[in-house]
Amino acid sequence: MTVSIPSGHATNIFGPFDRHLKKIESAFDISLIARDGSTRIVGTEKGINQANHLLTQLIALSEKGVTIDDQKIDYAISLAKDAADQVPNESAEPPSAPLVEMDRQVIAHTATGKPIKPKTLGQQAYVRNIRDKMIVFGIGPAGTGKTYLAMAMAIQAFKENQVERIILTRPAIEAGEKLGFLPGDLQSKVDPYLRPLYDALNQIMGAETYHNNAEKGLIEVAPLAYMRGRTLDNAFIILDEAQNTTPAQMKMFLTRIGFGSKVVITGDLTQKDLPGDTMSGLDEALKVLKGIDDIGFSELTSRDVVRHPLVQKIVMAYDAYDKKEAAAAARRKDRAAYLREERRDQKRNQRK
Repeated sequence: MTVSIPSGHATNIFGPFDRHLKKIESAFDISLIARDGSTRIVGTEKGINQANHLLTQLIALSEKGVTIDDQKIDYAISLAKDAADQVPNESAEPPSAPLVEMDRQVIAHTATGKPIKPKTLGQQAYVRNIRDKMIVFGIGPAGTGKTYLAMAMAIQAFKENQVERIILTRPAIEAGEKLGFLPGDLQSKVDPYLRPLYDALNQIMGAETYHNNAEKGLIEVAPLAYMRGRTLDNAFIILDEAQNTTPAQMKMFLTRIGFGSKVVITGDLTQKDLPGDTMSGLDEALKVLKGIDDIGFSELTSRDVVRHPLVQKIVMAYDAYDKKEAAAAARRKDRAAYLREERRDQKRNQRK
């Protein structure tokens, strides 16, 4: 099969020093032979179909002026693998182009004018959930854009006067370290825990705009404990790191929500910093609130990681390790139960 690549787009598609081309060849076990503006795909029928689907989307992205980076290549490859069964031969209708569709969906712009868009199908569904639902739970590993996309949606809603203020909160709990007493007043003590929220605000809104609105009380960044006793009307509220809430804290937070408000609750169930065997309020909420209208649940996975490609590999490695350990623990539990039952049988036989 031969694919025609428009003049001037080959470097963007195949990457510097053909880095992307080598990834594509390795992923689909094919060879790409580029000559005179056309690229010949050599390999198995399945690999050819996958590579053809991938190159078609990459060409469409490049023609729109999108810079194709490692994240886009890696995600496009995973989508092309999924789409292979939908494209059994060259004459079949190609599946829809999700990468091209996602590129059209600009949520907001950073202070420097850079557009913020969903970069994966999971992120796209998450953003859609935030638009459609009053309360949304965004669950997933680090690097999937849970908080950043929610912040972008909050700032855009604020700019469009859909809400009167933005409230950002997270539990002030140490991540596996005992930091002791911190110097300064109360706000200075909790600021280190809230730093990721400040960073996102400064990047999207700009430091000066953020500080001006914060002084007017229109943007508030505070620890979760500050939410008790309040009713939050006409606000966009984000609860970050919700896996570190207790059930009582989560219930308290959810019952603060007033009229005209929208709430996004984000968390990573694999990174809990609660002491001992304390149950996570996020775990409980996911069980209790399932099936309630106007509450949405978005589960992001390692495939939605949009940080450095190595982060995705780290997340996947930990997922595989956790599953292996859980399976081993289940086998040990079954073995222990079997041995207990065997000992009981022996005792009963001895009595007889």
